[in-house]
Amino acid sequence: MLFNSTIFLFGFLPVALIVFFTLGRLSATAARIWLAAASLFFYAWWNPPYLILLAISILFNFGVGRLLQEPERYTFLPSRKLVLGLGLAFNLGFLGYFKYYAFVVQNIDAVTGADFTVTHIALPLAISFFTFQKIAYLVDSYQGKVQDRSFINYVLFAAFFPQLIAGPIVHYSEIFPQFRKPETYRFQWPLFTDGLSLFLLGLAKKVVLADEFARYSDMMFAGAQTGATLTLVPAWVGALSYTLQLYFDFSGYSDMAIGLARMFNIELPLNFWSPYKSGSIIEFWRRWHMTLSRFLRDYVYIPLGGNRGGAARRYRNLLLTMLVGGIWHGAGWTFFAWGALHGVALAVNHLWTEHVTRPLRSRLYQAAAHIATLLVVVCGWVIFRSPTMDAAGRVFAGMSGRNGAVLPDQFLNVLHPLRALFGGMSRVPYLGDTTVMGAFEAFFMLGLGGAIVFLAPNLYQISMRRKFVLVSISFAFVLQKIFFAGAMSPFLYFQF
Repeated sequence: MLFNSTIFLFGFLPVALIVFFTLGRLSATAARIWLAAASLFFYAWWNPPYLILLAISILFNFGVGRLLQEPERYTFLPSRKLVLGLGLAFNLGFLGYFKYYAFVVQNIDAVTGADFTVTHIALPLAISFFTFQKIAYLVDSYQGKVQDRSFINYVLFAAFFPQLIAGPIVHYSEIFPQFRKPETYRFQWPLFTDGLSLFLLGLAKKVVLADEFARYSDMMFAGAQTGATLTLVPAWVGALSYTLQLYFDFSGYSDMAIGLARMFNIELPLNFWSPYKSGSIIEFWRRWHMTLSRFLRDYVYIPLGGNRGGAARRYRNLLLTMLVGGIWHGAGWTFFAWGALHGVALAVNHLWTEHVTRPLRSRLYQAAAHIATLLVVVCGWVIFRSPTMDAAGRVFAGMSGRNGAVLPDQFLNVLHPLRALFGGMSRVPYLGDTTVMGAFEAFFMLGLGGAIVFLAPNLYQISMRRKFVLVSISFAFVLQKIFFAGAMSPFLYFQF
């Protein structure tokens, strides 16, 4: 059930809200049971057998959490640390089997020449997100940050549908204190309208912007995958389109998740804060997928030693942390390389800030830092999106101009001065429609997306009055896409 599907918008969501607040006037416990059941139904809608796997994960982690929270009742246990270790091993093994087993076996075959049979294993929806969230729950229980023994409360925390599929990755202590407040179960018009505005604007990001950029990025990366020779302009149009597609797709989902939770009077943590405005890779990771960055810092980087032990160990820990972040996204060498790129970039960034004691503060320096950051990010997304490193290499060859710079004749006939620079041909593959309007449409969309990302305030910096204006403008486009564009595309992060 997609957030942008008609069954969700006009069926599931209204029923979930009405029943929750109706029961809330009678019993907070009944309202929580309803919301937990509705969330499990939401998850099962995709593929009912997935619910069995989610239920196993919930039951196991709730049981381990109880052991960690009440060690005085379980004196037969050798140590809480051992219990935590077994709990973490189960979760990592659970994730590893479904997500990485086939990848590992295939690479063993490639290295050793063996021919192990790899049975196709369906990847359960949202396994990366709910596994990390449960790991955080166990560690927080071990550290004494969680003291709640209600099974229903835990089920609701683990399955709360606004953030179940693609985050934000939340802590128990962030969510459940809110469910203990009586006002949570009373319909509150200001929170509902604000949540609805965020939801609709996030939906507009997805169906109006992200899906439009997908037309250009999918075409170019499909060409790279099939071995096509990419020239300068199509390669950059595809790379920049994916850069904007991923931003509007995932930030749109996060906005929708926060908006949905706010309709239920629940506040989820922010996940994006204008990340493409960052002037450094360090700043980028403070603004992009903020809850994942927080998880990697608290549960990977700091346990590895963090800043302790000298600069060399710090840079090693940064690299290892980002490798974990890359592999978390998917089982492939491209994700490993993407994580390595960002790990090295973070280390270089820290090295620069430590040794350049009085960095330049001029506008020229800030502009150069911003451009350098964006180049690293865009190149990283090329690797992230490419199915293989060979395909990524073809895209980079095009972006660097190694295959020439060509534009469609239809475009050059309008802008004659460019003909001497860009040659011309009747058709440039992987740029979409080769009519002049088609070519201009691609550049217009890139300009529009860039203006929104770099110049406009984000949704959380916009007043309620202006949000309503934006909603009224975008709502017609959203409805047109939903009712006339055919099947809705899933969010990109659903595959992770």
